[in-house]
Amino acid sequence: MAQTQRALLARPKLQLLRRPRRRVARAAGNSNNSTDSNNSNSMTASNDTNTADDLACYGVGAEVECVVPEYEINNLTNGNGSSSSKLSTTQERSSVAPFIDTLLLISPFFFWGTSMVAMKELGPHTTPLFLAAWRLIPAGIVLLLWAQATGRKQPSSSMAWLAVALFGLADGAMFQGFLAEGLQRTSAGLGSVIIDSQPLTVALLASLFFGERLGKLGVLGLGMGVLGLLLLEVPPEMLSNGFLSTLATTTTTTTTAAISTDLAASSTSWSLWDSGEWWMLLAAQSMAIGTVMVRWVAKYCDPVVATGWHMILGGIPLTVLALVQDGGELSTKLAAITPSDVGLLVYVSLLGSAASYGVFFYEATVRGNLTALSSLTFLTPMFAAAGGYVALGETLTPLQLFGASVTLGAVTLLNSGNDNNNNANGKKTE
Repeated sequence: MAQTQRALLARPKLQLLRRPRRRVARAAGNSNNSTDSNNSNSMTASNDTNTADDLACYGVGAEVECVVPEYEINNLTNGNGSSSSKLSTTQERSSVAPFIDTLLLISPFFFWGTSMVAMKELGPHTTPLFLAAWRLIPAGIVLLLWAQATGRKQPSSSMAWLAVALFGLADGAMFQGFLAEGLQRTSAGLGSVIIDSQPLTVALLASLFFGERLGKLGVLGLGMGVLGLLLLEVPPEMLSNGFLSTLATTTTTTTTAAISTDLAASSTSWSLWDSGEWWMLLAAQSMAIGTVMVRWVAKYCDPVVATGWHMILGGIPLTVLALVQDGGELSTKLAAITPSDVGLLVYVSLLGSAASYGVFFYEATVRGNLTALSSLTFLTPMFAAAGGYVALGETLTPLQLFGASVTLGAVTLLNSGNDNNNNANGKKTE
């Protein structure tokens, strides 16, 4: 045995192969069969003499481990060109797959950001509630048609429909409705900071319901993400004059004006529901709840099918509200719609909603960490700013570019921090 081990060590670049143990049956037969078997064994032994010299096999439980020199493997592979080509093709596909997966992962945030630019262009010819309903219902129909074409199952139990309905209420009607109301009462920059800070809530809810924990890098990443949003979207004059003091002054002025108006009209005093920031905060919490809820919904229904139905169910009450509240104003604005507006409406519905929400909520069911996925929301204002620069000629200040850099660093920290923490806890992170 010692001589065998020394001989194996002397061979260059040996590799281990494992193959199942074969059972050799020794059946008692006539002399002809015995003779044929002996002759066959003799021929096999003579043909495989060289291979036997280079091949050492050992019994290991129910299997056999064989030590094969690398040059033998190369000869076998080079002897068949198709094997080499298949191997190279597989390697090429494996190198391309992560790149495609990354593009697919960030696509929702790209389409959401650029949809904000399109919605800004659509503002004069639509109303907020109509646009919110439009983003949901046609997109939901498209998702359901795609799900039907690909053979995905529809909800079949009462529990599945209940889960989808609650999902539609939280992430469909409430999120889009609160967002529409908030946009009418606050500035776009401050509102975007509030709405895009929802990863903070996702981190808290994921910790409570799924046991996800943020490492030190993850906590630092969340803080950097909020800072990057402030630098990206809050007007520079607010930052230069002091963000908190300016915000307090703005809130006080708004409150005073609201109270004065109410007193003049002999109505009640100002309430929290007059604050646009409050509506945007509710919208952020609704989206965070929907992000966490989708894992529970996926237990009873296919996530893509659930996304389609939740958009339709959530869009119905928004449509009713749009018809009741906007009425004649909506019909007048829609009468002035242009062909370019139609193209923008198709974009915000098919790409900004159907494709984006379908991919996002599917990823939420298969990714190992919800906080890491939700942290990519920090990229949305970056894409919105870039889209505004390209399509609308909006300029980016050095402070905004610095904020974009801080945001990218925050996303990197969040994902690396969560990956390390999940690996330490034995959780699977794809």
